[in-house]
Amino acid sequence: MKLQTQRFIDRWAGQLLCGVVSQWVRFTGLWRTPARLAKEPRHVLVILLSEMGSIVLAGPMFAALRRTYPTAKIHVLQLKKNQEVSKLLQLTSPECMHSLDDSSGGSLVRDILKVSIAMRRLGLDAVIDCELFSRVSALLSFSTGAPVRVGFTPHTQEGLYRGSFINHAIPYNPYQHISKQFLSLVDALDSAGSVPRNKAAPIRNTPVTTELSVAFADGEIAAYRGKVQSDHPVTASRKLVLMYAGGGILPERAWPADHYARVAQGLCNAGFAVGLIGLKDDAQLAKDLIGKIRSEACIDLTGYTRSIRELLMLFHAAHLLITNDGGPGHFATLTPIQTMVFFGPETGKLYGPLGTRNKVLESGIACSPCLSAYNHRLTFCDGDNQCLKRIAPDPVLADALQFLNAP
Repeated sequence: MKLQTQRFIDRWAGQLLCGVVSQWVRFTGLWRTPARLAKEPRHVLVILLSEMGSIVLAGPMFAALRRTYPTAKIHVLQLKKNQEVSKLLQLTSPECMHSLDDSSGGSLVRDILKVSIAMRRLGLDAVIDCELFSRVSALLSFSTGAPVRVGFTPHTQEGLYRGSFINHAIPYNPYQHISKQFLSLVDALDSAGSVPRNKAAPIRNTPVTTELSVAFADGEIAAYRGKVQSDHPVTASRKLVLMYAGGGILPERAWPADHYARVAQGLCNAGFAVGLIGLKDDAQLAKDLIGKIRSEACIDLTGYTRSIRELLMLFHAAHLLITNDGGPGHFATLTPIQTMVFFGPETGKLYGPLGTRNKVLESGIACSPCLSAYNHRLTFCDGDNQCLKRIAPDPVLADALQFLNAP
């Protein structure tokens, strides 16, 4: 199903359904006491439908859940296309992973009904909705039958209505990193009600690490590094720098291709190898860049990695990643590689990679960031993304060389 179609349905049908459910919960709640979490919950569901990079940013939240509720089984509900990362990171046991297929409207409705019935039979103690202002995820939290429903509330924001049946709601804060806000959802589980009225929540700092890791077999990374050097001999004698120049589903997040070419040319001239990574859809972009760079030290690695696991091993084989905002910058935090990440339409202050081995590059132009939870990530930019174009290539090249030449 197309993204615009999903947004249309979520906006119009979603608001209507949220209103109906809210009235039902308000009516039936007249004879019930406020829902509280059991002292030893057995089953907690986390709804996380966002991009794959969000899974990495939610790592500290999953760690906090396991520490706080060691006896609870943590269930995860995701889009089917995003499950590869969760399985790789072993967020939970395979039988506790649930998915929705959004390739068509029929398959999505079928899976929503299937998951809702399965969760009701299971007897959930609580559900955590990690989506910001999505109506479908809010409705899902209700359809699972969980008595404790945790999620974000827009409070008095107009046009973002998604009902009032999230009974342990906390306000979305556009000034705090999303990983820190995910942790606040864990705190809201055991509150007496909505956290805005419960001032006892602990003070938390923005997480320093993802608390996630990927287990590799002995010699697996060394073998993959050898494979890369065998397939591309230029990497055997040069340090490898990876570049992700694609914009993914949001092209406005891409730093200009000419800027990437300028930095890549400078790195090749300085004695380093440059590998252009991405999906097969990025192959034409890589071909165009190689045509501009004209160096044997610049190689096309688009489509080279067949899985996220192989991508992480490629990161282990390289020294530096220069990338647009997106999944690669977050996956890189699971490896020792240094990263430089461009932000513009969105901000690193909210969605920057965790850890200390990364540098966020932003221009600070007045209209940046333009994508937010309040506009459903629909930019008002006309395609001329000056927020990224104004990040000049020469200072980026200088920073990259400084890191690569450091002892």
